[in-house]
Amino acid sequence: MVNESNTLSRFIKEKRKQARLTQPELATKAGVGLRFVRDLEQGKITLKMDKVNQVLKLFGHELGPVLLDRNLLIHEES
Repeated sequence: MVNESNTLSRFIKEKRKQARLTQPELATKAGVGLRFVRDLEQGKITLKMDKVNQVLKLFGHELGPVLLDRNLLIHEES
């Protein structure tokens, strides 16, 4: 299974570098603390979704549900 936090942390770091922003600059632009940006880029697994979305919004993205396995779906008729 893919570690989603590592995927997210790599995505944020790549986007930040493409935008030529330092971690402090990203924190300021997103309205979050520098510690949060560092935790996010290091793959911390317990982060507040609203703050993650504040950062992602700068790059035109947001968190949302992703279907991992159709076999895990809960059927209403069950």
